[in-house]
Amino acid sequence: MSKVQIPFNRPPVQGREMAYLEEVLTGRHLSGDGPFTKRCHQWFHENLGVKKSLLTHSCTAALEMGALLADLEPGDEVIMPSFTFVSTANAVVLRGAVPVFIDIRPDTLNIDEKLIEAAITPKTKAIFVVHYAGVGCEMDAIMEIANRRGLIVVEDAAQAMLAKYKGRELGTIGHLGALSFHETKNIVSGEGGVLLINDTRFSDRAEIIREKGTNRSQFFRGQVDKYTWVDVGSSFLPSELNAAVLFAQLENARAITDARLSIWNRYHAEFEALEKQGSASRPKVVSHCQHNGHIYYLIARNLDERTALISHLKARGVSAVFHYVPLHSAPAGRKYGRTSGSLAQTDRISDTLVRMPLWWGMNEEQIGLVVDTVYDFYRSRA
Repeated sequence: MSKVQIPFNRPPVQGREMAYLEEVLTGRHLSGDGPFTKRCHQWFHENLGVKKSLLTHSCTAALEMGALLADLEPGDEVIMPSFTFVSTANAVVLRGAVPVFIDIRPDTLNIDEKLIEAAITPKTKAIFVVHYAGVGCEMDAIMEIANRRGLIVVEDAAQAMLAKYKGRELGTIGHLGALSFHETKNIVSGEGGVLLINDTRFSDRAEIIREKGTNRSQFFRGQVDKYTWVDVGSSFLPSELNAAVLFAQLENARAITDARLSIWNRYHAEFEALEKQGSASRPKVVSHCQHNGHIYYLIARNLDERTALISHLKARGVSAVFHYVPLHSAPAGRKYGRTSGSLAQTDRISDTLVRMPLWWGMNEEQIGLVVDTVYDFYRSRA
């Protein structure tokens, strides 16, 4: 077995992270909501056009805040895709609500908006959408359904930093949005996330929930003479150390995104012949979506072929991985959730998708090795 030469992921480091960390340590403000947190909030306002943002210690935390703000209660139902990370469903289950899993589109692998209406019951309170690989869900159709039915839309935009749907930043279209800065994402702080608040009726309560259910933020702004426990909440703030790393990344966010897009485009061009010969399928990006180069994947013809391809790449020093095990088939998914309709596309994609290495700093030689190794595999099976 060859030692891995090309890792699946390598977090970007832009150069100012250490200087900003030293600034935090020198200033002795290590807890949350310090100067770098404020700089990050300002960046989101200026660059995403979001009305209000609140840094969190993870995207999971931002989703949990979204579930609290949606006032989910035991027995409520939330429609979502099964092809997603567990955090999307856990945020709902922690409130005692029921995830209702529906299938994904065969092209973008996002929630199939045409199946949402049939999944709605008198218990439905929200829709959690997931922008897979930084490609936008059909937000116009989803928001039309939500507004007509009186439902809250939370965008799980964990993979969608600086991606757009019809010119609008993903995460800023639904009532609430959540981005991730985990080290596997495009822009990173090790662990981290942000809640984007697009409907101002949630702004004040979001601050309270984030500060352990207290009105501490209002106290520091001089709006109240003391702060106290006024609502449910938890400690959702990141440390100022995380915020400092994040701000260094945000300063170079577009350059990082452009570099990832360049790698994605190279893969896409190189694998065109593979798709034409019917060996594997490439990602589909609809024309009105601008993605961010977060994931490049191939879809094999069946599970055995996908397993063999990953093993072939690993043996030659290339780390490639599959993605989600569908939540509806997981033990907790069967216990806490239910399905609506067939999830055939979800099951198919879960068995056949393989993610290629893609990270800021990959060079031409490394990309070429990945491509050549994939073609070697399919030639060996011809």
